[in-house]
Amino acid sequence: MEMNREKLCTSKADVSSDSAYHCSTCHDDEEWSNTSRGRAKSRSLSASPALGSTKEFRRTRSLHGPCPVTTFGPKACMLQNPKTIMHIQDPASQRLTWNKPPKSVLVIKKIRDASLLQPFKELCVYLTEENNMIVYVEKKVLEDPAIANDDNFGPVKKKFCTFREDYDDISNQIDFIICLGGDGTLLYASSLFQGSVPPVMAFHLGSLGFLTPFNFENFQSQVTQVIEGNAALVLRSRLKVKVVKEHREKMTVQNGIEENGVVSANIEKEVGKQIMQYQVLNEVVVDRGPSSYLSNVDVFLDGHLITTVQGDGVIVSTPTGSTAYAAAAGASMIHPNVPAIMITPICPHSLSFRPIVVPAGVELKIMLSPDARNTAWVSFDGRKRQEICHGDSISITTSCYPLPSICFRDPVSDWFESLAECLHWNVRKKQNNFAVEEEEF
Repeated sequence: MEMNREKLCTSKADVSSDSAYHCSTCHDDEEWSNTSRGRAKSRSLSASPALGSTKEFRRTRSLHGPCPVTTFGPKACMLQNPKTIMHIQDPASQRLTWNKPPKSVLVIKKIRDASLLQPFKELCVYLTEENNMIVYVEKKVLEDPAIANDDNFGPVKKKFCTFREDYDDISNQIDFIICLGGDGTLLYASSLFQGSVPPVMAFHLGSLGFLTPFNFENFQSQVTQVIEGNAALVLRSRLKVKVVKEHREKMTVQNGIEENGVVSANIEKEVGKQIMQYQVLNEVVVDRGPSSYLSNVDVFLDGHLITTVQGDGVIVSTPTGSTAYAAAAGASMIHPNVPAIMITPICPHSLSFRPIVVPAGVELKIMLSPDARNTAWVSFDGRKRQEICHGDSISITTSCYPLPSICFRDPVSDWFESLAECLHWNVRKKQNNFAVEEEEF
């Protein structure tokens, strides 16, 4: 037994080139031959070469177990997957660090809120004059009369770099982001970056503030800590959404008569497909829109039809979005570090249709059912709302570009504090204990 165990754990120095394509833990000392097994290298079992002794692997606070190789008994191991989306790790181990000192910052301010004008000005003065940073702001923010007509703020305003949404690409120019407002400012920051997202520091100056853990009172010290790289991070997974529409254009025929003499009205001609892609932080919502009929959409998972939603619609959300619309529709709340996608029906016409959680790596596809009486409508984090017709499809999977949100304390403490403060989770008057009766002598 001891010999077999030693044989299992010891690496082989004379491993052949073929052995790089299989797990030495699984196959032990067997000589691996593609010709004798009659299968290609691409079909061989592999998690990664089991090099070194398993005594070197120590169990950490990781949620996934020992690294780098996961084995199951003496012969089984995990098949290597080059398309791995994310690795599960202890949330407390996620810390911010800078390869180079940050020089540029994007400040996002809630529009049409007079209470944010003074915090916005104080923050911008601190960033530009005391930290000598390049500040980016959206052009429409500076069009606010309270900012445009403030002569004292003029010298600071001249140092700003401005941009316009959907016109200017600033994705490679921003080192980190500061949001002033509510949860909507964080969602807006996410929409500006369709690829890699810089770290986001969100101050609670809005209504709810579930995603904004920082108070503005001590913003100088908190911003300094972030600039120095002394902060915890929570990686909020996003959804990669692809909408494919059957592009049809209506042709107006002059005098209602075609070349062949046939009287015709407007004609829809299919001329190709229109493809749009989005990065979504909270949820994708498919609903019945203005129609009075039930929404009737098919939901596919990795190409297999899993259900047909008949009701007001369906919500596909991230763990971050599980505390938003999905929670209002009766779903469970999921910590942002859990790699998952939640599917929640909206008022389903079925007593047994409960919300479900699926792995983060699957691909969902939503289409109108062939029997649907009407079209559907889709929105992405409450924006870009559009109609979905027969033949159109919505593909959803976990994005490889999460949003790194800077924590006030750590990912776990911040999340439970938000549950208690914003949603009053499990708030109840405590039950009284029994009165202690005095012993009779």
